[in-house]
Amino acid sequence: MKIHKGDTVRVLTGKDRGAEGVVSAAFPDREKVIVEGVNVAKRHTKPRSAEDPGGILDKEMPIDVSNVALLSPKDGKPTRVGYKVDSKGNKVRVCRRSGEEIPEASS
Repeated sequence: MKIHKGDTVRVLTGKDRGAEGVVSAAFPDREKVIVEGVNVAKRHTKPRSAEDPGGILDKEMPIDVSNVALLSPKDGKPTRVGYKVDSKGNKVRVCRRSGEEIPEASS
């Protein structure tokens, strides 16, 4: 999966189309990501203890990775992601829009 935790993405389809946010979790086995502030659902929770009163909570739900696009580090526009091998022999992600290397997100 080419989208990683810590990447800034834009939602391409759905009710939150056009929204931008940071990927807070990635699930490569399910091809889904959780983006902060996007696809928020109300969850009704039962009280579990005195410290956990329960109630209606906002929870960010996963969104399919095909519905988001990574934002280019150069101009901030949505781009596709490719791979190349650098001079040291490491596989790095590359912005298809500008051709420059995408820095790894520090998480």
